Amino acid sequence: MKTSKYLLVVLILSITQSFYSCKKSLDKPQIGSLSPELLQTKDGVNGLLIGAYSALRGQQGGDQSFGGADAWQSSPDNWIYAGVAGGDASKGSIAGDQQPIEPIANFYIDASNPFLNTKWIAIYEGVSRTNNVLRTLPKVTGFAATDAANIQAQARFLRAHFYFEGKRMFNNIPYIDETTTDFNQPNTVDVWPKIEADLKYAYNNLPATQSDIGRANKWAAGAYLAKVYMYELKYADAKALYDIIVTQGVTSGGLPYALTPLFHDNFRVATKNNSESVFAIQAVANVDPSAPSQANDFDLLNYPYGTSSPFSCCGFYQPSVDLVNHYRTNPTTGLPYLDDYDAHPIKNDIGILSANDFVPDDGAIDPRLDWTVGRRGIPYLDWGIHPGNDWIRGQDYGGPYSPIKHVYTQANQNTEGDQHSYGPGTAVNYNIIRFADVLLMAAEAEAQLGNLSKAEDYVNMVRNRAANPDGFVFKYTDDSNPTGGVSTTPAANYKVSPYPPGDFTKGLTYALKAIYYERQIELAMEGHRFFDVVRWGIADQALNAYFQYQGKITSDVTQGHFIKGKNEYYPIPQIQIDLSTKNGKPVLKQNPGYN
Repeated sequence: MKTSKYLLVVLILSITQSFYSCKKSLDKPQIGSLSPELLQTKDGVNGLLIGAYSALRGQQGGDQSFGGADAWQSSPDNWIYAGVAGGDASKGSIAGDQQPIEPIANFYIDASNPFLNTKWIAIYEGVSRTNNVLRTLPKVTGFAATDAANIQAQARFLRAHFYFEGKRMFNNIPYIDETTTDFNQPNTVDVWPKIEADLKYAYNNLPATQSDIGRANKWAAGAYLAKVYMYELKYADAKALYDIIVTQGVTSGGLPYALTPLFHDNFRVATKNNSESVFAIQAVANVDPSAPSQANDFDLLNYPYGTSSPFSCCGFYQPSVDLVNHYRTNPTTGLPYLDDYDAHPIKNDIGILSANDFVPDDGAIDPRLDWTVGRRGIPYLDWGIHPGNDWIRGQDYGGPYSPIKHVYTQANQNTEGDQHSYGPGTAVNYNIIRFADVLLMAAEAEAQLGNLSKAEDYVNMVRNRAANPDGFVFKYTDDSNPTGGVSTTPAANYKVSPYPPGDFTKGLTYALKAIYYERQIELAMEGHRFFDVVRWGIADQALNAYFQYQGKITSDVTQGHFIKGKNEYYPIPQIQIDLSTKNGKPVLKQNPGYN
């Protein structure tokens, strides 16, 4: 790969530290040591754009979010706000560690929670940076029209992303663009049309491919616009885009998008930016000597941690027992138990010391489980067999499992891992949109429009990839072999099959249930779950059922309760409401149900 391909990643740190500082989250960013004249050039505006891409990770360097809080508080993979809050995972670690996450996980959160303000600041830092690009671009001379449109389209794509994050987190958010002069705006304007407009411009003006890895292209904009339509329940509009993206994406000579042959290729450094990666936050290890700021330090807490763990921190983001049970399959059909998965639990080692014997579950299991969840008796990538309790800080609190999708390999730990802080970083990209997500969204749109057979086809594309026998094999050193060697025996009884032809014609209710289920097991631990159950209108049912089951197993969610009509959105941070005060009254209004 040419050196220029890395430009987008390696310049981020120096650019972002020299260009920006913010007085408060809604203020116009102040230009630092570089004069406006220097920025009003091709290189200058492209530097501003790279700074806007840098804001995707929500970090300012030194293991800090924008504004100086801890890196994980503004994590762009939303492991707290969508993974833990959605029931994919427990907070993990032990009770009281990172205590502000506990009310988020249990939905007794209030507007004073400091994590919310950190996330808000990160969102509006991104908005401010994109607006700086759009404000500066018209002052630059010498750009070809297509090049200027490309820069503008990228900036508007990124701005749409930041507002999308804010909309689905807080719902009622203020809108600020490059023409805004009074930054104290009310949060009473519907921003969906604004997000649509930015993504439509991006879709119409971005090239099909970009010269630098990591930049948005036409098809990323189209996929994102279709996703926005799905959140707005505009299924026909979404389908029209998916018909183009999916059809061309899976035909020879079409778009570069297709499912990778192996599920786990989406979570490996060696195979990142592959055919399934539609838009990703680029990660690279060991470029920042002060912290793993370019190596996803927002996940530095989320590694197995215990008496014998090879990782330095910290036992958070433990996959839930409820999530793991979703991966049980019928031994005859290879299909999931859509209605009673918790009645077919997968055996775990809660309460069993690592020194004591444990035999893993021998029932039928979807192989995606072991590329998503670290569990006892199964290889943890190439780190050896997961030992259970010795890698867990508190099984009674967070359960017996470890996260795995973002973890680097042992063989390449010095290049894929980043040890410049107390917790590790990783060069594994975070996929904001991958093609499996696109296919399952397309299936949902087709089902909602009555095209149940087409919806089934899309779901089965995902399931057929999961059933690729090459993906069943964990190649790991076989300790039972005194001469070493590699085991090529499947680590568990893996069985997964597509839905039989015509199965979805049982009706819309059944089809949607299968689609929703598939999204959870395919995209688990990737920051989708909470936002999915909210947009489906089933958050109260799904999450209260989760609390009822999981709360009897682990103590972290014994207080969990979701209130319909309130908890679909997070409260507006109280500090932002206070900062908006004008003539004695706050301009920002609190969301319903929060004091």
